[in-house]
Amino acid sequence: MKLRILILACCLALTSCSSGSGQDDGTHTIGVASFLLSGPYFSGMDKAITAQAKKKGNVEIISTDANGDAAKLTSNVEDLLSKNVDAIIISGGPLESAPAALNAIKQAGKPVVLVDRKFATGEYTSWIGPDNKAIGVQDGQFLAKQLADGGKVGIIKGGPADNTIGLARTEGLKSILGTAQGITLVEAPDFGNWSSDGGLSVMESLLAQHGDLKAVFCENDAMCLGAQRAIADAGKTEQIVLAGVDGQNEALKAIQDGTNYMVTGLNDADVIGSKGLDRAVEILGGAQVEKDTVVPSPMVTKENAAQYYDPNGTF
Repeated sequence: MKLRILILACCLALTSCSSGSGQDDGTHTIGVASFLLSGPYFSGMDKAITAQAKKKGNVEIISTDANGDAAKLTSNVEDLLSKNVDAIIISGGPLESAPAALNAIKQAGKPVVLVDRKFATGEYTSWIGPDNKAIGVQDGQFLAKQLADGGKVGIIKGGPADNTIGLARTEGLKSILGTAQGITLVEAPDFGNWSSDGGLSVMESLLAQHGDLKAVFCENDAMCLGAQRAIADAGKTEQIVLAGVDGQNEALKAIQDGTNYMVTGLNDADVIGSKGLDRAVEILGGAQVEKDTVVPSPMVTKENAAQYYDPNGTF
């Protein structure tokens, strides 16, 4: 009898030890596959995911960077799956689709949460991000009021040409300003590549051809911050107002301080990153979640910038 009890106890102990990593004791390991972390928005989101995991205390993050290489993103996903992560969060940046990565996750039977970028094809568990067209509409409405007497508005795009996030933002702007009386839209011929340096360079080219600009819309804040420097260097700060997208801290500070950077649409990397981590944990806990969640993107002006500006934010 004692021998049978001893054998049963050993079996129970072995079963407990071999039952897997994570979910039995309430802990989870979540992989983060970022297409690129070189931009402030995407690095901010990665930091926000890690920070939110630390707040929970029972979530380990394994973060990867594909450095803008789609094949590397797939390789990183496969590596995360080989580490037996419980779920994967993908920050696709400007990447339009990642079929091989999504297929690998599906075959492994793991949930995948997309943050910011919703891929054009492929199956995913849940997506959290902004309504990019609505943000462009907001900026357009603001500029229409600022330019009641008309004027020329420059548009700086991030690229590449098929980037649906940028296209949606510009489409929203054009839906308002494209038919506004007295307003002329001028698109920069080159892409700003979503960076401050890129915005500076493109803005210099725009000013060389269109020195009479009254406003500039950029598809993200980073490019607008660079454009602001070029405008200042040209001595046209009093002439040209700026409108951006994202809610980058430097842009919020410039808006709060009453500079010619006057409006942005909030697409906060901190908020979306932390919500993405929460969503992954909810799924692992067995919750029924929304397939697609649109995060509100309020318009930020001098009147409310202090509400959103966080000098200690990750973005």
